Amino acid sequence: MIYDDTQCQLGEGPLWHPLRKQLFWFDILGKRLHTKGQHWQFDTYVSAAGWTSESTLLIASSTALMHFDISTGETEIITPLEADNPVTRSNDGRADPQGGFWIGTMGIDTEDGAGAIYRYHKGELRQLYAPITISNAICFAPDGKTAYFTDTPTQQIMRVALDDQGWPMGDPVLHIDLSRTAFRPDGAVVDAAGNLWNAQWGVGRVAVYDPSGGFLESYNFAARQTSCPAFGGDDLQTLFCTSAAVGIEGPEQGKTFAVPTKAAGQAEHQVIL
Repeated sequence: MIYDDTQCQLGEGPLWHPLRKQLFWFDILGKRLHTKGQHWQFDTYVSAAGWTSESTLLIASSTALMHFDISTGETEIITPLEADNPVTRSNDGRADPQGGFWIGTMGIDTEDGAGAIYRYHKGELRQLYAPITISNAICFAPDGKTAYFTDTPTQQIMRVALDDQGWPMGDPVLHIDLSRTAFRPDGAVVDAAGNLWNAQWGVGRVAVYDPSGGFLESYNFAARQTSCPAFGGDDLQTLFCTSAAVGIEGPEQGKTFAVPTKAAGQAEHQVIL
């Protein structure tokens, strides 16, 4: 089911605000933040968000993490993000259970190894992993003890243990290996049972994997370039998925979708500034 008819060149970063009961998402190439019936235009690429209060978001742009007032549209820079690097922009990001915000960067023209993955936590922005070509699939187990991420061209989703403050402990290990398949892992989210839901670019699907990495099922979409899932709705059982129209034609490409599921998502975590 199409949730919103807006055709995004590169739809990304869907976020269900648990207090507002409202979905936000981005068109990275259009430099816009969307919600149903409204959008905000930016002068730079914007790609991902976390919620900080009922009326404010943390938004990742190509140069900064910004505090955004939903009612006024005003922004305030919290910390620079590769502001001195004109090659890169932000990409996938999500808040963790400890109140931090993980954000990946990548080359604007997908330059090999140009990006990295960072974590912002209580005023500190720390680089975690580099080099990264296309940062994606940043999401977290419900108990806050595991983070997941991918560098899409590797076709491998990694996992890493987290300490009590949400910082990685030890080296990442392989969680889901798609390297011998046609599936390119894009954005991902973990449901309340610990299953990982991964949008897979180019094949129009979101695939579901159990906590051990085993495949469970998939949901198919009319848009081929599915980019990122999110759970929302009053019961957190609606699966939203963004998509991208860039490089392909068709009336359903780039739109945002919503399908009912029997699963329940996690409420998105609040970012603690």
